[in-house]
Amino acid sequence: MNVRHSGIGMTSQRTRSRMIERLRSQGIQDEVVLEAISAVPRHIFVDEALASRAYDDVSLPIGHAQTISQPYIVARMIELLRNGGQLNRVLEVGTGCGYQAAVLGQLAFEVYSVERIQPLFKRASISLKEIQARNVILSYADGTMGRPDVAPFNGIIMAAAATHVPRALLEQLALGGRMILPLGTQEQFLTLIERDEQGFHESRLEAVKFVPILTGKA
Repeated sequence: MNVRHSGIGMTSQRTRSRMIERLRSQGIQDEVVLEAISAVPRHIFVDEALASRAYDDVSLPIGHAQTISQPYIVARMIELLRNGGQLNRVLEVGTGCGYQAAVLGQLAFEVYSVERIQPLFKRASISLKEIQARNVILSYADGTMGRPDVAPFNGIIMAAAATHVPRALLEQLALGGRMILPLGTQEQFLTLIERDEQGFHESRLEAVKFVPILTGKA
């Protein structure tokens, strides 16, 4: 067993169970999503110094002015993305530490995740390999451009706040697909975009706070 699975990892199942009960009490109803979150060892994706807080409902710093989202936000966004259905091909914009990609990997046939910060991309690659997330494909690129080479996606999830929905991502959303992202500047709101034959439909949901999306590679 890898050393990072020892110590806290050996006792984390009880801690993870408490996290799942808390998510239920916060209103997460999709048991398939809760099962996926329970299956992923969140402490693998945070710095060792913060491992004891890995299952708390807080966002934690991962370096480079980025954070790992609190478990509730991860669960909420994925629940909205899944909408009780099967996720086939999913695009994640902003891999960060790789935790959300790992959860998505439990639910979708294929997950394509894009990260613009090279050290985070490298770290996420190692962590995802460690938990054998073979259906998660990472790329080091500008996430706002998406992955046109493997589009369309029936789900797109963005892990940073934008002032508007990037046009490239809308074009890569399949008919019947759903996109979830934080939108806004001073005030941000979780926003759901649905695509059908008539076009795109936008629904504004609860207030959130994310780091802003940046373009280019770093």
